[in-house]
Amino acid sequence: MKSTIPVTSLQRLPVYLNYLKSLSGTREFISSGAIAHALNMGEVLVRKDLAFTSAQGRTRVGYNTCELIAALEEYLGCNEIKNAVIFGAGGLGSALLSYGGFGNYGIRIVSAFDNNPLKKGSEVSGKPVLGVEEAPGFISRNNVKLAVICVPAKVAQEVTDILVGCNVKSILNFAPAQLTVPEGFNVRNIDVAANLAILSSLI
Repeated sequence: MKSTIPVTSLQRLPVYLNYLKSLSGTREFISSGAIAHALNMGEVLVRKDLAFTSAQGRTRVGYNTCELIAALEEYLGCNEIKNAVIFGAGGLGSALLSYGGFGNYGIRIVSAFDNNPLKKGSEVSGKPVLGVEEAPGFISRNNVKLAVICVPAKVAQEVTDILVGCNVKSILNFAPAQLTVPEGFNVRNIDVAANLAILSSLI
C-alpha cells in the first residue's frame, strides 16, 4: 500500500521519473546501479525505492526503461488528472499558475482565489482568478483534490479552514505558518526562507 512507503522514498520517485524521461528513448534497459550513479545515490537505496512500484527488474539486464517509467507514473498517479487550485494570486501564486510542469504529474491547476479587488475577475495564463468567497462552490463543482496556499501567514489558517470545509485533503503550504488540520488531511509545508537560511549556514 502507498501509505507504507517512507516519505523520503516517495520524494525520490519523481526524481527517478524525471531522469528516466530525460534519456529520451536512448536506453531500452537500465539498471538500478546506472540510475544510482547518474543521480549520485546508493544502488541499494534506489532498488528499495523502486520496489514500492510494480516495476520488475531482470537479472543482468535491469529494468525495461519504458516499463519503469510507466510503473513510476502509475504509482505517482500521473495518469489520473486531478484538479488543483491556488489561494493567493500574488507573485508566487501567479508564477505557479503559469508553470506548465504540473501536467507531467497529472495535476491540472484550474483556478486561483484572491481577495484583492484588482485581481478578481482577471486571468493568469488562461486561468481565472476568483474571489475567495467563490471558493467553496467552485471547488465542489470542479471536484478539486489539491490546493496550494500562497497567502500571508495571518490568513493561512483561515484559508485552510475553507479547504477543510470543502474536504480538500491535500494541501501544499507556502505560507510561513503552522497549519492545523483534522486527522486524514495532509499538509506539506514549503518554507523557502527557512531553506535558504539552512543553505546559508552551510557556506
